[in-house]
Amino acid sequence: MVEGAQRPLRADARRNREKILTAAVRVFAAEGLDAHLERIAKEAGVGSATLYRNFPTREALVEAVYRQEVAQLCDAAPTLLAAEPAFEALRAWTRLFLDYVTAKYGMIEALRAIAATGNNPYGHSREMIRAALSTLMDACAAAGAIRTDISPTDFGAALEGIALTSARPEQRQQAERLLDLTLDGLKTRP
Repeated sequence: MVEGAQRPLRADARRNREKILTAAVRVFAAEGLDAHLERIAKEAGVGSATLYRNFPTREALVEAVYRQEVAQLCDAAPTLLAAEPAFEALRAWTRLFLDYVTAKYGMIEALRAIAATGNNPYGHSREMIRAALSTLMDACAAAGAIRTDISPTDFGAALEGIALTSARPEQRQQAERLLDLTLDGLKTRP
């Protein structure tokens, strides 16, 4: 075996890892990032040793949760496009983006601490999100639903601005109003 190469996880180990990540999202959302890792293990239905075998440190778990959230957000784009008209898929995805940012808001200090150690928890997340947004906007443009003079970079900056000013859960209604206003400005006019 090549040094540094990892063997794929067995099916049961993969399921345990997924259960831990799912439980971590719930527990961190409810109790904050200082929640006891044993609580996460119990919520996942695994032992502490299983949790620590997968995530030897709190930082490793936080980073994995963050990366999973980014992947789920980006994976939603083609699924939404397959299920809904392009503009409605874009609208639904912007709501998922708000969910993602709201979840990340509570993790920001931990992510900054991880970045300070030299690790990059953000990795390619910005590029992944921009690619998902481009896919959605390209489908909308092809359907004639949105203007073509607004780039995914520009629209992404607008989404980030909304998220920065309205990321807290108690600001959700305001964030959705701002999203609707921004989406309305993106639509083509007869």
